[in-house]
Parts: sequence; C-alpha cells; structure tokens
Amino acid sequence: MEWYLLQVFRAVATERSFSRAAEKLFRTQPAVSLAIQRLEADLGERLIDRGGKDLLLTDAGKLVLDYARRFDNLRAEMENALAELRDNSAGRLTVGANESTTLYLLPHIAAYRRTYPRIHVQVRRSLSSKMPLQVVDGDLELGVISYDPQDPRVASTVIYTDHLAFVVSPRHRLASRKTVSIRDLGMETFIAHNVVSPYRNLVLRAFEKYKVSLHMDVEMPTVETIRKLVQANEGVAFLPRMCVEQEIERRTLCEVAVKELKLARQIRLVYPARRALSHAANAFLDLVKRA
Repeated sequence: MEWYLLQVFRAVATERSFSRAAEKLFRTQPAVSLAIQRLEADLGERLIDRGGKDLLLTDAGKLVLDYARRFDNLRAEMENALAELRDNSAGRLTVGANESTTLYLLPHIAAYRRTYPRIHVQVRRSLSSKMPLQVVDGDLELGVISYDPQDPRVASTVIYTDHLAFVVSPRHRLASRKTVSIRDLGMETFIAHNVVSPYRNLVLRAFEKYKVSLHMDVEMPTVETIRKLVQANEGVAFLPRMCVEQEIERRTLCEVAVKELKLARQIRLVYPARRALSHAANAFLDLVKRA
C-alpha cells in the first residue's frame, strides 16, 4: 500500500467530497477517484458508501481513516526526529575502546556533551586488535586504538600522542633515578598486561636486542591491577603515561626514563573509509579533528 493512497483517502474523508479533495491535493477528480479505487482494491474492503447523496464512510473506512491519521502523526514524528538527527540534537554515538584508550576519549566526550547534550554516548569495551574489523563490519561506528591499523577500509586520525612510561614504587631502589639503562632492569620483576599489543612486542624486542632478561613473573588483566601492584612495590611496569599521570604527580608512582626505550604511542580514532557515518558520529569526528 502506498502512502499517497492513504493521503488521498484522508483528504476525501475529511472534505466529504471528491472534488474538494482534488482541489486540496492539486489533482484531478478522476485521479482522486482512481486512487480510492486502488486503495480499496489493495485492502479488499469498500471504504466509501457511494449509494447515497452524501459521502459516507463504511465501518472499514472509519477504521482506515483512524489509522491514516495515526500514520500522518508518525510521519510527522519521523520527520522531526530526522531533523533532530541532522541538527545533532538527538541520536546515539557508539565508540569502541579498551581500558586504557578510554582515558584518551574523556576530554573529547566532555566537549561533545557540552555541544550536543541530547545525544546518547556509549563507549563499548572492545579489544584493540579487533576494533578495525568491527568498524568495517558496522558493529562500531568509531574506535580508539593505539596503533596504525594499516587497513585501506579504515581511516584514522591521531587524537593524542602519549608514551610508554617505566614506573616503579617510591620505595623502589630506582625511584630516585631520572634515567636508567635497559641493562639495569635484568633483575626486575615486571608486572605485565596479559593482552597482546604492538607495544608489548616492542618492549620484548628491545630486551632481546640488548640481551637483557625480561622477567614477566606476574601478568594481570587490567591497568588498574598492575598499577596497584607496582605501588605496593611488588614489581615494575611499562604503562601508558596517561594511565599513571595522576599517580606520578602525587608521587605514589615514580617514572624513570629508560635510555634505550623511547616508545611514543599515537592514539587514533578509527572510522570506516568507505561507509557514511551517522550525523552523531560525523559531529564527534569533526570535534576531535578541531581539538
């Protein structure tokens, strides 16, 4: 059933006249009559009693008129909702991030919420390694990762440049040092993140290059648990600088530079290169690029 046919029927039922409905719709009277006939054929019901002098609706006609009015209201609601989406005053934004990359999103989300307070924002926890494919498949509109995806189906923009920080407890023997050599770390117990990442592999290769033993005797699932163990002087760790920024400022952790290890981390917002984004996602991308 075409929407146009319901509009014609509603006009005829409201005006109680084929000719007046035709004038209102800027159609000819035969075109209006044909539209009503098509609607009745589609529904398999007579909607208008043509036997009397006045135009009367059948019981089926009264029912269809009620639904036609509801459809018109729904159409108006739909058009208003679409207008709100275009104006970024409504909608939903879904971004994928892992435990550490979520931190890099926070200032951008705060700015976004100030500009578009009615858009619902959801940050979904996802594995960094799987995010580019999730973006390609449409499971996520945007994702935050700490490496170059090198996938032509995905575009990215750098939103933050960070580095891996070597951190120790204030009670650790190296806490007072500004710099150390990687060779000073051969006897240390490292608290490692048990999620494989490009930066973990870079650290492993650096220790192999300088022929230094790397004792990862403890592996933890979250940055928070690693941080707590290092604060308790149960080991040392390499962690993203932003994840330990406050602890370093408060001196509950100490950052010590490792001369042979300067690992910058470019945090990227990834999005599909060949698929259009929603209005909400486009607005977030524009905001991030201007920051």
